[in-house]
Amino acid sequence: MTIYGVALLALCYMVGSFLGDALGMLLHVKANVGGVGIAMLLLIISRTWLKKSGKLTHPLKLGIEFWAALYIPIVVAMASIQNVIAAVDGGPMVLIAAFGTVALVFGCTALLGRFVRGSTNWDPHAESVLSGDPE
Repeated sequence: MTIYGVALLALCYMVGSFLGDALGMLLHVKANVGGVGIAMLLLIISRTWLKKSGKLTHPLKLGIEFWAALYIPIVVAMASIQNVIAAVDGGPMVLIAAFGTVALVFGCTALLGRFVRGSTNWDPHAESVLSGDPE
């Protein structure tokens, strides 16, 4: 029944690719916009539909889960490579944006941590332990 998982994956990918290309044309972008994400959502939706309709047998479930587990990391890796290639062609502004984004996220994380905790210590009893206070 693994072959049914392959067939479902292929169908979801083709439909997602078609819808991504159509969305790209609709938005006047010369690229597939979200086709991979649409395909992943279709795979999840189709598995849920098969389960609710009672057509998801155990071998079919194993086939779908096997290919779904392989599909997501491979597609994410493919998409990230495409983004890196496009980013490198973008020039130094991409590096400035990347480092600026990382710095902004680190700063927001630190501010959020101070706001939530109210102090810079992770453990509220850390000062008493370090000073030798047994309690």
